[in-house]
Amino acid sequence: MKHIARFTGFWLAATVLLATPLHAGEDKILPNTIHQHRLDNGLNVVTVPFDAPGLAAFYIITRVGSRNEVEDGVTGFAHFFEHMMFRGTEKYSKEQYAAALKSTGAAANANTWLDRTVYHMTGNANELELMFELEADRFMNLAYSEHDFKTEAGAVKGEYTKNFASPYSQLREKLAETAFTTHTYGHTTMGYFDDIVDMPNQYEYSMKFFDRYYRPEYNTVLVVGDVTPKQVNGLAEKYFGAWETGDYVSTVPAEPEQTETRYTHLQNGSIPPYLNMSYKGPAFSDERIDMPALDVLASIVFSDTSELYKKLVLEEQKVRFMGGGALDTIDPHLFSIQASLVDKDDMGYVMEEIEKAIRQVQEQGVDDTLLERTKSNLKYSFAMRMDTPTNIAESLSHYIWLTGNPESVNRLYALYDKVTMDDVMAVANQYLQPERLTIATISEDDKGALK
Repeated sequence: MKHIARFTGFWLAATVLLATPLHAGEDKILPNTIHQHRLDNGLNVVTVPFDAPGLAAFYIITRVGSRNEVEDGVTGFAHFFEHMMFRGTEKYSKEQYAAALKSTGAAANANTWLDRTVYHMTGNANELELMFELEADRFMNLAYSEHDFKTEAGAVKGEYTKNFASPYSQLREKLAETAFTTHTYGHTTMGYFDDIVDMPNQYEYSMKFFDRYYRPEYNTVLVVGDVTPKQVNGLAEKYFGAWETGDYVSTVPAEPEQTETRYTHLQNGSIPPYLNMSYKGPAFSDERIDMPALDVLASIVFSDTSELYKKLVLEEQKVRFMGGGALDTIDPHLFSIQASLVDKDDMGYVMEEIEKAIRQVQEQGVDDTLLERTKSNLKYSFAMRMDTPTNIAESLSHYIWLTGNPESVNRLYALYDKVTMDDVMAVANQYLQPERLTIATISEDDKGALK
């Protein structure tokens, strides 16, 4: 997800340096002060006081996702531990953990993606110490038997089977494998099916995976709400201070430059024809203008207020819905344009119209007034949602797993004001080129309408 205000797509390194804060007086998209404190073991502790009496959002961001699954035959383990972390410890069994958590008024949950796993809860700020105790215990002392492991591995297989009954999920897997030949973005967060089937036999490897990544240097504790930095830092020292630093560094293979258009197709007539055009895009950066410029381009050209949308969806009614944008990822990923069609015979025409809209931006740029309005809307829409501890924690967790530094949210949105027409034209010409393109389609025929 391109966090909150940005595109919802078809879909770290161990050492993190804290960047220099923004200069005093600079406007920030998030006006609340972000306090950071690093423990001696490398754990970063982030506190954001927010006027929400009695409420605290407690997040742990683990900078490990399917990107870090670099060994053959064992994909899916980042997602597996999203499940396994709720299995309990010697001190708190699964049932005791749930009961203690309930007493805080919170419900814990987690989610995994390409670059991270995030564990989160929002509850009674007066019970913050219990939240710290519960989370520190399972992050430092997770314990499970081989039987428990096999049971959870079976549950993961069931989730995979359920999710991949969807043609869109099947195409997402084919798209990743086609677009990425070397980088671990070539497999989805769920992992490869053969690896999931074999997962019950990987008990020893699971413990190795946990020992590698569930270490303080890969994690950040984030607390937002009716709290103080002194309180949070003290609890972090008390409960996480003894957590031992690890020594494993994940080395992710770089993706070679793509030199020609690639194709993949799923034959399926159970859903409307579908077109996905995915160009190799940039990695996330809070210093370069590329990603903000691409966000502006996506909003102007592919949103439901764009001229292309009006033509294809509202006027000609050849397309049921469409959208586009880039994903925020640690390494370069994809800028994707998606369209659900009424008739598969229009697929070539729709692709031509999309390419025509891209060429227009590459050659002529965009309207200055529309550019300024789009920039303002992107920033304003984001800022308006920063109104609860949970929403702020969700936003900051996004930038923490990308860079390790929550101040990246302010750095990134400061760049939006600097986006010019030349910037939009530049990223269109740099990234939206045929040799960087992977075309993925769904239709009832066996080759798709494009080949």
